Amino acid sequence: MIRFLGVTEEHILEKHSSIHNLNFEKYSRYWVDINAPTDEESKCLSDIFHFHPLAIEDCLNKILQRPKLDYYDDHTFFVTHIVREKDNEILKEELDFFVGEKFIVTFQLNPSKEVSQVWDEASSQNNVEKFGSLHVFYRILDKIVDNYFPIINSIEDKLDEIEENTYNKPMNNLLNELFDTRYMLLNLMHTVNPMRDLLYRMLNSHRLSDIINRKEYFSDIYDHLLKLSDMVMSNREITADIRENYLSINSHQTNNVMKFLTIMTSIFAPLTLIAGIFGMNFKNMPELSWKYGYGYSLGLMGIIGLSMFLWFKKKGWF
Repeated sequence: MIRFLGVTEEHILEKHSSIHNLNFEKYSRYWVDINAPTDEESKCLSDIFHFHPLAIEDCLNKILQRPKLDYYDDHTFFVTHIVREKDNEILKEELDFFVGEKFIVTFQLNPSKEVSQVWDEASSQNNVEKFGSLHVFYRILDKIVDNYFPIINSIEDKLDEIEENTYNKPMNNLLNELFDTRYMLLNLMHTVNPMRDLLYRMLNSHRLSDIINRKEYFSDIYDHLLKLSDMVMSNREITADIRENYLSINSHQTNNVMKFLTIMTSIFAPLTLIAGIFGMNFKNMPELSWKYGYGYSLGLMGIIGLSMFLWFKKKGWF
């Protein structure tokens, strides 16, 4: 689908559902949004706008490109990432921008709510004076970055549940959830950090004078990305700490079980020896003539077992 939004020299806002046979010269500023395009609609990038083939290739390539910017003669090409969370999985979508002095072209293989929200805002006649390529670019970029925060907050809530384990889940299940969460953070980091680097390049580029003149707006987005990057890294450190704690607890429990079994084996070893000696079926054995030999042997076993138990307890092994 292609949609057009433009402001004429008379400051009249116009919308069109097609850009074929459209006179772009009559508009002082315009925005063309291309989302979920057909093959014919994708051709307008080259046939109508004559964008560079490499930029068009990046747009049409279904393999996710890393967030970046490329300079061309009359415009700048930007690649950004939109992030969604679905079924405990991070889903990424690519949103591309062609930003010129008087135009902006957004290209997306799947429609995004961020673009739709800004489109609805820009479609109002009351916003004609604010409407411009850089303003649209800033508003979309701001919404993209703002939508990263709920995902981070959701991950932090999951980490709290894993750490507290209020539902008394088995440790193996908790570790599986922990590793899934850690993978989500890693996946998110691969978007947040390149987006942060992209904003840094934008703010420090001498070729983007319009952005430098509105530096405070884009600096605000950059600050949000710095905060997001710190949150991702700190949460990854928390997952590592939780993992080490669970492994330490598991090792401690295993050691306790092994210690208990060792103690029980140590207590019953001499008792087994005594029982083994008295269980030998030989005719000439002095102990066979003892009247109270059976009672003595049981008493000896009890004394040895109790003595060893008290000694182990004194040592703090119980």
